[in-house]
Amino acid sequence: MLDVLAVTVPVFLIIGAGYLAVWQGLFSQGQVDGLMVFTQRFAIPCLLFLAMANLDIAAGFDWRLLVAYYSGSLVCFAMGIAGTILWLKRGAEDAVAVGFAAMFANTVLLGLPIAERAYGTESLAPNFAIVALHAAFCYFTGVTAMEIVRAGGGGFIGGVRAVARSLSRNSLMLGVALGLVVNFTGLPLPAPFKEATQLVASAALPAALFGLGGVLVQYKPEGDARGIALCCGIALILHPAWTWAAGHLLGLAQGPLRAAVLTAAMAPGVNSYLFAAMHGRAVRISASSVLIGTALSVLTVSIWLLVLG
Repeated sequence: MLDVLAVTVPVFLIIGAGYLAVWQGLFSQGQVDGLMVFTQRFAIPCLLFLAMANLDIAAGFDWRLLVAYYSGSLVCFAMGIAGTILWLKRGAEDAVAVGFAAMFANTVLLGLPIAERAYGTESLAPNFAIVALHAAFCYFTGVTAMEIVRAGGGGFIGGVRAVARSLSRNSLMLGVALGLVVNFTGLPLPAPFKEATQLVASAALPAALFGLGGVLVQYKPEGDARGIALCCGIALILHPAWTWAAGHLLGLAQGPLRAAVLTAAMAPGVNSYLFAAMHGRAVRISASSVLIGTALSVLTVSIWLLVLG
């Protein structure tokens, strides 16, 4: 157990340091916003670019890995919708927002640093394969459901176009896309460019973890307690459990299985709140689930690390 805590505690200590720094006024919210702009638009895209450029495509994009993880995402989305309608007695639009929060794991800011500390940098190829599809898959699923609920065909087409435009300008997706171009074409990277990119990428995860803690200060634990419990329970328990079972049924090798389950065990990401705010539905549940889910994941992720060995 001490070995597991040695993996998880340092990650959450950095998040806690960011939270305390902003809470105590040592770091302003504006400074945190600037730090997150640096990590989200520059450092993490550099990290993903290098990862995709060097990724063994055949090994990384194993269909069993993607089916195990993303079938779990769809199950969590469906369970979030069903639980919101049947248990919380809320409308279909709120249900889609809660389902999105239950589905959208924090694959980058939490998933990558914990997996790296647990299994080493050389083990991250399956994690990067999941990350490469994550935002597009989740937003397409969430927007499709929301627009079907709201407006039918016309709203759906407009919503999909809006998401496509947004993703095409998203720095993380651009980093993934450019890295894949380099990978497929075999284009050699000039040594100074590669070294500069690696320097920026090396700052990505610690800076992002500190910034995540600062961002969480603005999310207050308020709203429907049952809704928060529903969302966190699905995200932290159902998603990794489903992925673990599916991975075993599909005969997934130990390395990809660890990557899929550990990624699925992450708390809801900040995009959960952004999706809810964009549509004006279940905003407090989504925001609180990001905050409380991140805190609870100290325990749940540690348990899954013990299970995975």
